[in-house]
Amino acid sequence: MAEDIINRVANSKLKVIDLEDYYPNGRRVLFDIKNWLLEGLVLRESDFRTSVKEHNWAQYKDCYVALYCSTDAIVPDWAYMLISLELEEFSKLTAIGTLDHLESIIYTKIISDLDVSIYKDMPVIIKGCSHKPVPTNALVLLSQKLKPVAKSIMFGEACSAVPLFKRKK
Repeated sequence: MAEDIINRVANSKLKVIDLEDYYPNGRRVLFDIKNWLLEGLVLRESDFRTSVKEHNWAQYKDCYVALYCSTDAIVPDWAYMLISLELEEFSKLTAIGTLDHLESIIYTKIISDLDVSIYKDMPVIIKGCSHKPVPTNALVLLSQKLKPVAKSIMFGEACSAVPLFKRKK
């Protein structure tokens, strides 16, 4: 007689958090301002302001935008601020830096708003593998947020989780 296969993980109190489930939809855009600089290096205020004014900002509707300069130009802070104010009406989020930095900022907000009270006194696994760009910083922030409430924190998959934290009794 064959015995039924029992999924012990599904029947346990173990809670799995997959940050990929929280990945927000929206195109990610890397916006290089070098083309608005004289020879890619010098910001001339009047020309820069004209470029900002004439640019079609509506194309960034519902996008996440990372502002950067790919040259070694010294860009004053106000230049990024000016662009961000134009994008504010259209983009979901604007930040300065790389796309990786942008993802980290997106997830910082998500984790900050995450209600972890449902994990009180529970063993938790933070899922490791994902197909979407979940930054390592997000895993660190989530583990720190869970520590005060979770009974234990592990990383990986239920079949091969790495223990990270276990609350002392």
